[in-house]
Amino acid sequence: MSKFTLILTSLNLQVLDKCKIFSSVSLLVFITFSVRSQDIRNTVGNIPMEWYKDYPHIGYDLDGKKLFKPIRNKDELDEFLDKMENPDYWRTVQDKMTGADIRLSDEQVDLVHRLQQGKFGDVNFNEYEPAIDFFSNEVMIHPVTNRPQDKRSFIPSLIEKEKVGKLVHAIKMGWIKPRRPKETTPQYYDLWAKEDPNSILGRHKMHVPAPKMKLPGHEESYNPPPEYLMSEEERLAWEQQDPEDRKLSFLPQKFACLRAVPAYSRFIHERFERCLDLYLCPRQRKMRVNVNPEDLIPKLPKPKDLQPFPTTQSLVYRGHSSLVRSISVSPSGQWLVSEVEDGWLNMACFIVCTERWMRLNMMFVCSDDTVVLLNPGLGDRLVCTASDQLISSYEEPEEVKDQLVQWAVAEGEGHEQGHRLILKHPKAVRQVTWHGKGDYLACVMPDNGSSLQVVIHQVSKRRTQNPFRKNKGLVQCVSFHPIRPYFFVATQRYVRVYNLIKQELTKKLMANCKWISSMAIHPGGDNVICGSYDCRLAWFDLDLSTKPYKVLRHHKKALRSVAYHRHYPLFASGSDDGSVIVCHGMVYNDLLQNPLIVPVKVLKGHTITHDLGVLDVTFHPTQPWVFSSGSDGTVRLFT
Repeated sequence: MSKFTLILTSLNLQVLDKCKIFSSVSLLVFITFSVRSQDIRNTVGNIPMEWYKDYPHIGYDLDGKKLFKPIRNKDELDEFLDKMENPDYWRTVQDKMTGADIRLSDEQVDLVHRLQQGKFGDVNFNEYEPAIDFFSNEVMIHPVTNRPQDKRSFIPSLIEKEKVGKLVHAIKMGWIKPRRPKETTPQYYDLWAKEDPNSILGRHKMHVPAPKMKLPGHEESYNPPPEYLMSEEERLAWEQQDPEDRKLSFLPQKFACLRAVPAYSRFIHERFERCLDLYLCPRQRKMRVNVNPEDLIPKLPKPKDLQPFPTTQSLVYRGHSSLVRSISVSPSGQWLVSEVEDGWLNMACFIVCTERWMRLNMMFVCSDDTVVLLNPGLGDRLVCTASDQLISSYEEPEEVKDQLVQWAVAEGEGHEQGHRLILKHPKAVRQVTWHGKGDYLACVMPDNGSSLQVVIHQVSKRRTQNPFRKNKGLVQCVSFHPIRPYFFVATQRYVRVYNLIKQELTKKLMANCKWISSMAIHPGGDNVICGSYDCRLAWFDLDLSTKPYKVLRHHKKALRSVAYHRHYPLFASGSDDGSVIVCHGMVYNDLLQNPLIVPVKVLKGHTITHDLGVLDVTFHPTQPWVFSSGSDGTVRLFT
């Protein structure tokens, strides 16, 4: 008969008294049978088993192998069914040392009951046996026991000596090898070693060696030939390029002798980048596939199938003494207004159109910090009269509040010239844009250190408000949504879309550009294009993502202006390279079909002056024509 041993883990008698044998909670008493020492499967020692709670094993054996727990795949439902159907569920406990389920026998259950009641574990133990008084109160002459120590207690154990001798002999003969201590020193090896079968990496068949650096050329010599040296124009162009776009990462220089060559300033930086490439660059072997390059080109329609679009320069408007910053056309397409840097406004009669002219026949003129609202008196007399009635119908409120902008009514000679309202701003105004209904006007005053960068004016009530209380960056341009109550604000790197009714931020478009220069909204209202000073044009699909749907890099220099056509699927961009690129941009009503963007024509004619080219572009309202103004003081019409 094997005797059982009760092992209590991290329990005292007070906790044991609170345990209920008939509870659904597993009893925290673990029973093991110790017939032999080999029966104990868990040999990790007396350690907290909570350390292995989240691991599939319960410890390690003497050889370092894991002792895995029994597979326990029961969920709560299986546990409930087992509780209802298994008659021995109440006496089944889990051994935390081994992870196995143990069914308590009747003797073990009786033992637990006795311990809970505060009794001794052994049933046959009599706690009230008569005590034997080994020592009396009388002092005895002789001790109770005076047995002398054995002789073997003074000499070493001969049996242990024989065992130790055998172990020493086995170690000397090499039969028993002691465990080697672990090496704590780090081991280094060549990460990109050659494919030597004896090397560590030789066993890896998919090993890819590191790419070799390009050998130096004549331009890296200290005395290169003259054709390898850059001219002043090439050096300026090299400095304006981005570091990733440069063909050479340095400027070739010429020295009289090797002694005059200075130390290379970027040597440590380049060595560090090379080490990062070797260490962090992932490499994999790819199978080369022979593909016809023409098959990789997307199937785009021919430009002839996308007509009509402007192709030819028809008219050139001259007479400006300075560069023409912006142009605007009337809704009827009969009048064109151009803004010159010297402050003069020159008009030309032609069928053109822009959103800055409203049905009320009003326009604005911006000069430094002043915005003048005019009635040019063009077109129908009834429309001109209605525009004056809208301005004259204003009534002063009873309580006059302080405003950010000073409103003044033009009188005398200014009124005869068409001036109606004069708005004095605290800072210089860079851009002005109309709302679709013609009653609201937004002005941009760029200032990175102030929150007063955008103001919105209401003409009918002569009221001005600042929609933003915090500075979100340097504002470049703003625009109203043509249909919905949305307001677009473009900063240097982002375009924020605000809901004017809810007064909250709706979307934040990431242009992936260094500096946004211009912005235009599609007449449908679901697409936006942004031009930037780093030669990029980003097309956004507001229903698709906040990142650009497509980025076009057709211009060689900074983009100054972008524009959509009202009725035709066309959009144009003007750049400092003196060209206007017209693209076909078809937006489909089917939401599952992406917009079709195809460049169709490059229009040239402007002369680059002071490193500036085309400054503004705008489309005709009804015809597929485009107007452009440039730094050469001309306005050109392409039809």
